[in-house]
Amino acid sequence: MQRIIYCTVCLLALCRYAYAQTAVSGRVIDAVTREPLEAVSVRLTQAQAGTITAPDGSFSISSGQSADSLVVSYIGYTPQKLPLASNGMLVQLRPAASQLSQVVVSASREAQARSEVPVAISAISRQTLLDTKPVTLDQVLNKVSGVYMVNLGNEQHTMAIRQPIGYKSLFLYLEDGIPIRATGDFNHNALIEVNMAALKTVEVIRGPASSLYGSEAIGGAVNFITQAPSQVLTARLQAEVSDRGYRRTDFSASGTKGKLGIYAGGYYAAQRDGIIEHSDFDKLALTLRADYSLSGRSKLVTAATLVDYKTDQTGGLDSTRFFAKDYTSLHTFTYRKVNALRVRSTLEHEWNAGNHTQVSAFFRHSAIGQNPFYAIASVAGNPLKARGEINEDAFRSYGLLAQHRKSFNFLSTQLIGGLSLDHSPATYQAHYIAIDRSADGTYTGYTPTDSLLTDYHVNLLNTAAYTHLEMYPSEKLKVVAALRYDRLDYTFDNKLTPSAFTGAPDERNGFRSLSPKLGMTYALSSSVGGYANYSVGFAPPQISELYRGVKVPSLQPSYYTNYEAGGWVSFARHKGYLDVSVYRLNGRNEIISVRLPDGSYQNQNAGETRHYGVEYTLKYEPVDGLLLRWSGTNARHAFAEYAERGNDFSGNEMATAPRFISNAEIIYKPALVPGLRLGLEWQHLGRYYMDAANTEYYGGYDLLNTRVGYIWRGLEMWVNALNLSDVLYATTVDKFAYGKSYRQGIPRTFHVGVGYSFAAKGP
Repeated sequence: MQRIIYCTVCLLALCRYAYAQTAVSGRVIDAVTREPLEAVSVRLTQAQAGTITAPDGSFSISSGQSADSLVVSYIGYTPQKLPLASNGMLVQLRPAASQLSQVVVSASREAQARSEVPVAISAISRQTLLDTKPVTLDQVLNKVSGVYMVNLGNEQHTMAIRQPIGYKSLFLYLEDGIPIRATGDFNHNALIEVNMAALKTVEVIRGPASSLYGSEAIGGAVNFITQAPSQVLTARLQAEVSDRGYRRTDFSASGTKGKLGIYAGGYYAAQRDGIIEHSDFDKLALTLRADYSLSGRSKLVTAATLVDYKTDQTGGLDSTRFFAKDYTSLHTFTYRKVNALRVRSTLEHEWNAGNHTQVSAFFRHSAIGQNPFYAIASVAGNPLKARGEINEDAFRSYGLLAQHRKSFNFLSTQLIGGLSLDHSPATYQAHYIAIDRSADGTYTGYTPTDSLLTDYHVNLLNTAAYTHLEMYPSEKLKVVAALRYDRLDYTFDNKLTPSAFTGAPDERNGFRSLSPKLGMTYALSSSVGGYANYSVGFAPPQISELYRGVKVPSLQPSYYTNYEAGGWVSFARHKGYLDVSVYRLNGRNEIISVRLPDGSYQNQNAGETRHYGVEYTLKYEPVDGLLLRWSGTNARHAFAEYAERGNDFSGNEMATAPRFISNAEIIYKPALVPGLRLGLEWQHLGRYYMDAANTEYYGGYDLLNTRVGYIWRGLEMWVNALNLSDVLYATTVDKFAYGKSYRQGIPRTFHVGVGYSFAAKGP
C-alpha cells in the first residue's frame, strides 16, 4: 500500500512539473516593412526566462515555470504583451511614435538610439513615406528641419542644408552608407539615380560628416536605406495619375525561404503634355536585393539598382513670362539622360558580443548625357544663330569598404575602425553644336559637328582610414571622438591640345585632409537630454571645376569648421517631443560659381563665409490618432571676406540664402474610421537676396498640400492635392547681369492613386 501511495505522489509531481513547463518559439518582424528584427528582447511573464531574437527574427524560450504571456520589446518600437500561443508565433512590432526611441545608423554605420548621437540627425520613417506618397523626394525631405530640397522639375533638383540654395559639392548622398556617386564627380541631380519605390527609411545628418564619410559631407549627408526582404511573403502593386500629365506605376515583391530572402521593387514614371512646354520625361528604376544567412553569426547582403532616365530640359522664366504665367519654352531639343547601375555585396559577421565586422565591395556605373539649355550662348552679329554642346559625363567605380567594431567593458567603450578604397576612372566629352534661332528667340534646332570642345579622362583614387570612439565616463554622459584621413588623387589626361577652352594640360593633382570630430551627449533624465559637437569638413575641387576650361588648375579645397549644440525633451507622457539644434559653420576657400557677362560661369575660391542658425522640430499627439508637427530653421549665410570682379561683398548675405524655412503638418487617423488618413501640410520659404550685391530679393512663398488616403484590407486609395491654393511661386530665383531667372513651381495639381498589398499570415 505504501508503495502505491509513493508511486502516486511521484506521478502527480511529474505531472505538475510537466504542466509547469513552458516552451514557445516564433519570429519578430516589423509590422510596416515585414523585415525580421534582430536583438529584440523576448521574455515570459511570471517566469525568469528570456532571450533575444536571431538575425532572422527567430526566438525560442523554454522555462520550468508556468507563464501565460510574452513580453516583446525593442528600441524604437512599441512594446507588446501577447498571450502565449502554440509554437510558430509571429510577432509584429510597430515603430514607436516617440523620437527619443528612434534608431539611426548613419552617425556611426552602426544602429544607435537617436538620443545617443551627438549630431543633428533626423530619420524619415517608412510610415511617413507610405503616408506621403511622394512623387519627388523633396516632398518628404522638406519635412526635415534645416532642409530645403529644390524641385527643378521631373525629379531634377538641388539642395540647401546649412548652405544657400546652390549647385556645389557640399552635400553627400549615400545608399546604404555608400556614396551614390564617385568622390570628385559630384552632380547636384544625383538623386535622380535613387529608386524611391525601394526605400525603407531616409536619414539626414545636418552639418559636416567628413570624419566618417569623407569629402562633400559639408552641409549635410543624406543616407537612403533600401528595403530588406520581408520575413513573410509580401507583394504590392500601385498606380497613380495626376491632372497635369503625370503617370506612375510601382511594384514590389518580397519574401524569405529558409536562409534566403529576396526583395524586388521599382517604378516607372512618365510626364506627358504638362503645363510647361518641353517638359516630358520617363524614368525606370529597379532594385533587387538578396539576404543570405550563412550562419547564426554571418549574413551576406547583395543589392543592385538600375536607373534609366530621360527628360526634356527647359530653363527658368524671365520676370515677364513668370508673372504672366507664360509657360511656353524657348527650348525644343534640350535634354538630360541618366543611366546608372550600382551593385554592392556586404558580408557581416558577429565574432562574439564584443566584435563585429562588415566588409562591402561595390561597383558603380553612371553616365549623364546632356544637350543642356544652360550651355547655349549667342553668336555675335547674328541673332538667328547660337552655339551649344552635347556632352556626356561618365564614370565606373570599383570600391571596398571594411569596418570593425570592438566593445570593451571599460566605460562601456566601443571602438570602430574602417578603411575604404574607391577607384573611379571618369571621362567627359563635349561636342560643339550650331543652333538655329527664330525671330521670337526660340531655339528651333541644331546641327551636330565633329568639333570637340572637351575630351578628357581622369583616374580618381580615393583612399581613406577612419576611427570612431564612443565611451561613457558616467551613466548619463557619452563622449564620441572620430578622426578620418583622406587621400584623393587625380590623374588628368587631356585628349585635346590644352588651352583656356579645351582644358588644362596632363598632370597629377593630390589633396589630403584630416577630419576630426568631438562630441558628447548628456541625459538629464530619460526624457531630457542634450549634445554638443565640434567637427571639420572638407570638399576638394571637382574634376570639371579643376580642369575644364582653364589653362592652369588653381582651385584649392574648401574647409569648414562646425560648432553646434542641441537638445531634446519628451513631454506629456511621451506624447510630445521637441528637438533643437544651434550651429555655426565657418567656411574657408568656399568654391563659388560666378556668372560672367557673356553668360558663362567661372569657379572661384570665395575667401571666407559664415553660416549660423537654429533648427527645431516639435511633435505633439494630443489624442490618439492626431499628430501635429512643426519643423523650421532660422539661419544667416554671409560672406566674411569675398570680392568678385573688383566688387567687395564682405559682410553681405550670400545669394539665394533664405533666412527662414518651415514645414508644418497635421495628420489625423480617426479610430472611428480605421484605415482613414487625413493630412494638411504647410510649406514656407522665406525671402532671400537674388545676388551677392544684395540689390533685390525674392519674397518667398507659402504652399498648402492636402493628402487623403483610405486602406481597406489590402486595398488602398489616395488623393494628394499639391499647392491647394494655386499659388504662383518659384522654387528658386537667380539674378544675373542679363536679368532674372525664375524656376517655376507647380500650380495646383491633384494626384490620384490606387494600390493593393498582399501579405502572408504566417512566418
